[in-house]
Amino acid sequence: MRIRSILCALSASALLVAGTPAQAAVPVAANPYERGPAPTTSSIEASRGPFAVASVTVSRSSASGFGGGTVYYPTSTTEGTFGAVAISPGFTASQSSVAWLGPRLASQGFVVITIDTLSTLDQPDSRGGQLLAALDYVRNTSSVRTRVDGTRLGVMGHSMGGGGSLAASRTRPTIQAAVPLTPWHGTKSWSTVGVPTMIIGAENDRVAPVSSHSEPFYTSMSAAQDKAYLELNNASHSAPTSANTTVARYSISWLKRFIDNDTRYEQFLCPAPGPSNLIQEYRDTCPHS
Repeated sequence: MRIRSILCALSASALLVAGTPAQAAVPVAANPYERGPAPTTSSIEASRGPFAVASVTVSRSSASGFGGGTVYYPTSTTEGTFGAVAISPGFTASQSSVAWLGPRLASQGFVVITIDTLSTLDQPDSRGGQLLAALDYVRNTSSVRTRVDGTRLGVMGHSMGGGGSLAASRTRPTIQAAVPLTPWHGTKSWSTVGVPTMIIGAENDRVAPVSSHSEPFYTSMSAAQDKAYLELNNASHSAPTSANTTVARYSISWLKRFIDNDTRYEQFLCPAPGPSNLIQEYRDTCPHS
């Protein structure tokens, strides 16, 4: 069973050690994976979070299994390691189409790699494999590997890259979270995927209409105990390819909640928000496990 929250406390009883006086036990943090201050609506909607960020380029020649990319990471080492997220662009696109997410997510306390694919024409399943290769590179080979907790990983992607994030979750069920963005995939049933997944669709998407992509993807995920579907109001297929506060707010909350097991972010996900000028529809399996 996936553990969503780790509650650790030392006994409050006095301890007698080698004849010394009894000493009160020191409490341990409820969740050792929490990173950063307590979140607020302003903090998760801000263009930058509490962590200063640096980046390093991954050349195509140094990458294995994907086409290179850029790693964004918090410069601080005082809070320990961070979870990692790999993000794929869509069909015919390069990492520049998802680049805005790199520093935005990293500043909230993640190591993030935005990738170029081996070919801009790669199909979703190939992109899924490349997302996994990028995660493996970040945690095992990259110059910032010591900053990464290799057990706390997530995937994202736009369009065919979003379909790739579903494929990656199917291939590697130990992934902690997935956020497909206006995803496209020829496969409509994802009944075996149990990874906590937030699918973000767009009301006016003509490339991957929600009726034949995002919605059936969401409803088919019968094995996922935690899942959400957010449909952007009056938005197009390309909405997630430029800075978007709604995409950022819910992506950050989902990744923090499930990669970091950080229940401080539950308040932004449950109860599920109703329709608004930003959200056409929202579905969720609240409360989360």
